[in-house]
Amino acid sequence: MLETHLTQYPLLVRGKVRDVYDGGNRMLIVATDRISAFDVILGSGIPDKGRVLTQITVFWLDLLRPVVPNHFLNADTPGLPKEYSGRSMWVKKASMFPVECVARGYLSGSGWKEYVATGSVCGISLPKGLRESDRLPEPIFTPATKAQSGHDENISFEQTRSLIGSDTAIRLRNLTLELYKKASEYALARGIIIADTKFEFGTVDGEIILCDEVLTPDSSRFWPLDTYEPGQAQRSYDKQFVRDYLESIHWNKQPPGPVLPDEITSRTAAKYREAYTVLTGRTL
Repeated sequence: MLETHLTQYPLLVRGKVRDVYDGGNRMLIVATDRISAFDVILGSGIPDKGRVLTQITVFWLDLLRPVVPNHFLNADTPGLPKEYSGRSMWVKKASMFPVECVARGYLSGSGWKEYVATGSVCGISLPKGLRESDRLPEPIFTPATKAQSGHDENISFEQTRSLIGSDTAIRLRNLTLELYKKASEYALARGIIIADTKFEFGTVDGEIILCDEVLTPDSSRFWPLDTYEPGQAQRSYDKQFVRDYLESIHWNKQPPGPVLPDEITSRTAAKYREAYTVLTGRTL
């Protein structure tokens, strides 16, 4: 499913992966099988990707509910076409904070690049001599601004305070690190390292709640514990097969995105399904 077309609800937004519909006092979030790379939506999707993202989010929201309330209402789809089942969820409407709340337990991605250049990540000084993919002495909170297009931009905690207020910034930092700690311990016991992840929060009736996708292969770096070796990039449960293929064909990373070969889509789909099964103990 690359695009949704529901006539009974107004379309609010069509994102890179999710289509969001207005259900009155609630919203319907439908995760499609679209995939983006280098901030461009590609010309083919990944089979079952949307179902994995939705069902792994629902799993985590239930597990993490004792830490913070969330926006999830139910995953019922009566009256919707059959293909919407398993990839849709009804959620509360929330007033969203304009920051991505990122937790990092390992040095990778943009954090690694910033560390190499400055010795710090988002204004947080780190010990000298760390290697790529090293575990950090303790997890850190590295917020980012939300970008409507292109990459989110890392910001400092002081910038976060100026955006949303000091008390709220401290609360979101504490929640982010607590959620990351609980999820990381759970995943590690099942053979998966959560190197980093991002959360989004909002408010309903003045109460802070967890929103959007949670701890999916799209919003997190999941590494297999049995192949973890610091000092280099790691194998991961995500779209690395897609990125590697796109680099190999020397695509200019401009729209329109190319169509992927069947082998690449099937191998990527298998990674998404594997992440779901390893973490939840269930089959899709």
